[in-house]
Amino acid sequence: MARSKRSPDDAQGRDASADSQVRLGRRALLTGGAAGIGLGAVLGAGAALGIPALRPDAVTAADTATEEAVRATGTGGALPGFGGESLPCHGVHQAGIVTVPAAHSRFLSYTLHPETDAAALKRMFRVLTGDIESLTSGKGPLADPEPELAARPARLTVTVGVGRGLVERVDPARLPAWLGPLPAFNRDQLDSRFSGGDLLLILQSDDLLPIAHAARMFDRDLRSFAEPLWSQQGFRQARGAESDGTTMRNLMGQVDGTVNPSPDEEDFDELLWLGAGAGWLSGGSAFVLRRIRMELDTWDMVDRPGREQSVGRRLADGAPLTGGDERTPVDFEAKNALGFTVIPSAAHIRRAHSVDPSERIFRRAVNYTDGQESGLLFGCYQRDPLRQFVPIQRRLDEADMLNEWITHTGSAVFAILPGFKPGGTIGESLLA
Repeated sequence: MARSKRSPDDAQGRDASADSQVRLGRRALLTGGAAGIGLGAVLGAGAALGIPALRPDAVTAADTATEEAVRATGTGGALPGFGGESLPCHGVHQAGIVTVPAAHSRFLSYTLHPETDAAALKRMFRVLTGDIESLTSGKGPLADPEPELAARPARLTVTVGVGRGLVERVDPARLPAWLGPLPAFNRDQLDSRFSGGDLLLILQSDDLLPIAHAARMFDRDLRSFAEPLWSQQGFRQARGAESDGTTMRNLMGQVDGTVNPSPDEEDFDELLWLGAGAGWLSGGSAFVLRRIRMELDTWDMVDRPGREQSVGRRLADGAPLTGGDERTPVDFEAKNALGFTVIPSAAHIRRAHSVDPSERIFRRAVNYTDGQESGLLFGCYQRDPLRQFVPIQRRLDEADMLNEWITHTGSAVFAILPGFKPGGTIGESLLA
């Protein structure tokens, strides 16, 4: 849903008594006892269900089997119960990228005020860091009037990206060649209400309450530096609704995202993470977000065989039309009794397929509904969108049978900052 411009390494546990002390201390702050307190002070089933995250170096508590273990190793521990789990926010890479996808996601884009210079950005990132550390660990940030709303983070993660305009405020010479608007695609109908931005926050959680509260705290604490540009809300299956590893379905009924690189693959890091040669972005990544509207009324008029031909997979289980199950490799050379290829030349999976393994991207898509509109918020991570995302999208733009029922209405590219350590600050490599 849009709004107008104005309108994972070390962690320390916390027990329930410490939670109580934090709440009492915050009430004292609100009644005048604030002297000496400094301002700085991505369908996931969580650790309580015994379901691991994808990367132990991104989420150190991900392989724990009980909430007690999460409480012992998470950034701020957890309150008892299903929604109390917290995930570490510290590490080489930011949380929320390769962790198990959460049920809900919110993407918040901001534009910097004209007067926000490099010195102001340092202050802004210190504020952001404090908010992230507090909110993801189940504590309200400084002067939070409703800290109880933060107490059950439900595996909340906050992932921070920066746009071209923000990097230019620091040093234009540091701009990566890929950081900026994507090349134009013929079928795009982009809307400024869903495109661009100087700063991106990706909030993910298994509960909407901590997301809504965190979004309000970020809006409050960023208002001296930036103003909201747009907000988009997405969702996957609710936590526990599907077994671990089940591929999500989009609102067209398709199993969406079967062919996705895994952290277990040997070349995964080369596809996703920027290396030492990237300078201030070492340990970071590139993120593309595309808002894709679906014409569900006309899609529903197509018979089932026609819908499956458009995609190239069975709707029931996501298996390719050439046979097998969802994970069976597609046989693009297979022909039917009439001599035609089983997978049509303009089927979605054929157009998206590449023989170049370096073109792969790491998908993090979610569904959205906004009034009478429905669709997909297609997010993906990679090292270089110009080399990885753009070739794929060009093929789809040229001849994809699904283009009859989808329209790209939003587009944004952000540099995802490297992770940060306890005592450090998000964005410190950019500002060094």
